[in-house]
Amino acid sequence: MIGAIFCFASMDAIAKYLMNEIGPIQTIWARYTVQAVVVTLMILPRINIYGRTKYPRLQLLRSIMLMMATSLFFFSFLKLGLAEATALFNISPVLITLGAFLFLKENIGPKRVIGVLFSLVGALIIIRPGSGVFTIYALLPIGGAMCYCAYNLATRFVGSDESPWTSLFYAALFGTVCFSIYIFFDWTPMSTEAIILASIIGLIGTAGHLFLIKALTVGEASLIAPFGYTSLIFATIWGIILFDNFPDFWTISGAIVIVGAGLYVWARERTATSIKT
Repeated sequence: MIGAIFCFASMDAIAKYLMNEIGPIQTIWARYTVQAVVVTLMILPRINIYGRTKYPRLQLLRSIMLMMATSLFFFSFLKLGLAEATALFNISPVLITLGAFLFLKENIGPKRVIGVLFSLVGALIIIRPGSGVFTIYALLPIGGAMCYCAYNLATRFVGSDESPWTSLFYAALFGTVCFSIYIFFDWTPMSTEAIILASIIGLIGTAGHLFLIKALTVGEASLIAPFGYTSLIFATIWGIILFDNFPDFWTISGAIVIVGAGLYVWARERTATSIKT
């Protein structure tokens, strides 16, 4: 899960940088198209297996929710900083944990609830409500978080019966087709640097979703959800590297709380597993 979040945070940072040249829609198109090409080439020898799904409606729902989550989050970069948008998007672990309890009948338990709540406190420390972050544009990453929650829950549901490659294939194909229709009528020429960055976005996006699908296949959604907050730390690091945006005291404090909460959940679950075995 942490590997997936690192890939997503890296993809988001590069996407924000790339959007200055080609805009958000073409950036999103590049992200899906590269993933579609990579996944198709990798599963081509077994396309008759990985191209079939037992859950066509859920795969469609997953694809729509992921496309909406990506679109809303990327568009928020037009008005919000990387760390701000990421912090607002990070209400998703709370939503995933709650959704896993309501729809997947997972037993979240007090340890996971404590981990999620403290992680949320860390996120609030970073964004500091009332500091100017909460504008109308804040609704974009929040809406994206809701879509991402639905994507995670659907992925968890199909994970035990579907190959990760099947889920990757359908999500990438759907996003590529939808955005290609728009791009056909509004194409912006891309420099060599933009082509390279667009390719990197697609590759690390593919790796991130493969890691995420594998995580949701072997672990309960409510257990791995708190580790999603590590994106705040990765976003802060990329903010320094790419945008010369250094974290302040509150960002560092919130990051410490988030890491501590994630480690708490991990340690408690490891202890519980050891006792059972």
